[in-house]
Amino acid sequence: MAIEVYLNFNGNCREAAEFYAKVFQTEAPKIMTFGDAPPDPNFQIPEDTKHLVMHTNLNIAGSRVMFSDTWPGSPFVVGNNISVTVVSEDEQLIRSAFEGLKEGGTVAMELQETFWSKCYGAVKDKFGVEWQVSLDSGEQF
Repeated sequence: MAIEVYLNFNGNCREAAEFYAKVFQTEAPKIMTFGDAPPDPNFQIPEDTKHLVMHTNLNIAGSRVMFSDTWPGSPFVVGNNISVTVVSEDEQLIRSAFEGLKEGGTVAMELQETFWSKCYGAVKDKFGVEWQVSLDSGEQF
């Protein structure tokens, strides 16, 4: 199991990730944009946001740090742009942790299968901490 940091940006994620890669002398980030995601008939990505970063990560000092621009239409608030991400191969742990975290909290995304994880969810706990839980498939983007 890993605890990882997820940093969100307001449209300048690509610039930030490339900057951090240079600063920490890591390989250039592989970037997935919102436009790269499979189409979803329930949510159309606006054309002017398809170039924004949906996900990238860097290995900084032996730890994976993940980055994204905010989801199209979601507000960006400085200070709330960091979430703690729990990645595990133990699906029961992911489900149990999510259920516990959502008690008194606010669910941003119910546990569900996504194209990047068979079990993923996002929640702000009762203390205001943003959490993401994700079943690890063993693949790294």
